[in-house]
Amino acid sequence: MSVTNKRLKIAVSGKGGVGKTTLASLLCHLYAQDGQHVLAVDADPDANLGTALGFPPELLANLSPISKEAKLIRERTGAEPGSIGAMFSINPYVDDIPDTYVARHNGIKLLRMGSVTLGGSGCACPESTLLRSLLEHMVLERNETVIVDMEAGLEHFGRGTARGVDAFIVVVEPGKRSFETAHAVAKLAQDIGVSQVYAVINKVHPGQIENIQREMNFIPILGYLPYDAMAVQADLTGQSLFDLSQKFVDLAKEIKIQIEALLG
Repeated sequence: MSVTNKRLKIAVSGKGGVGKTTLASLLCHLYAQDGQHVLAVDADPDANLGTALGFPPELLANLSPISKEAKLIRERTGAEPGSIGAMFSINPYVDDIPDTYVARHNGIKLLRMGSVTLGGSGCACPESTLLRSLLEHMVLERNETVIVDMEAGLEHFGRGTARGVDAFIVVVEPGKRSFETAHAVAKLAQDIGVSQVYAVINKVHPGQIENIQREMNFIPILGYLPYDAMAVQADLTGQSLFDLSQKFVDLAKEIKIQIEALLG
C-alpha cells in the first residue's frame, strides 16, 4: 500500500504554548480534505484541539473526556475509578469507544482522552489502564488516519503503541528551553521504540533558521511555521486557523508532503 493510501498514525508533541495543537489541527483538516477518515485524539490535559479544529462550542460542551467517564471505566475494567490496588481488567474492551464517545464535524471525529492525576505518571489504576488500551487500539487497529495531540511527555504510550506510530512530531519554538524539551522528548520516543521522530519549528522570525538548524541537528526538521498575528488571532477567537490563513494551510501541506516522502 502506498503511503498516500495508508492510514497514517501521527503523534504531535511539545511543551505548552509552542503550537502543537495548531499543527495537529492543520494536519487533521488536510487529511480529511484528502478524503481520509480522520480520528483526532486530544491527549493533552489542556484540551483545546476541538477549538483549534473549529468544532462548534455546543458539540464540545457535550464531549466528555474518557478519563471522566466513570460508568464506562467501571464497566470496562471492573473497578471503581480512582481505586489503587484493586483487581481490574488489564485488557478492557475499547473497540467501540472511538465510534461512540466522539464528536463529528467537517469529516473529522474528535475524541478527548483526558488525564489521570491520581498517582502521577504510570498510575496503576483503572483510568490509566483504559486510556493506554484505548490509545493502543486507535494506533494499532483502527483503519483510519489518527492524529494524536499529546502533551510533552509520553504518559499514555507503551512500547506496543510506540511501534505502531508512523511519525512522532515534536513542535518546537525558537529558544533554548524548547530545544532542550525537544531533545528530551525525542530521546524518550526513541527509547520506547518510535523510529520516525521529526521536528516542526513554529513561531519563526526572519533570520533565525540557520541558528535553529545548528541547535536542532539531532533530529530531522519537517518544516517551519512563522510567527504570525493570524495564528494569535485564531487562538484568541477560537477559530480554526485552517479557515483563516491560506498561508498556514500551504505550509502545513508542505509538512504533510515531507511526512509522506519520508515514510514512503
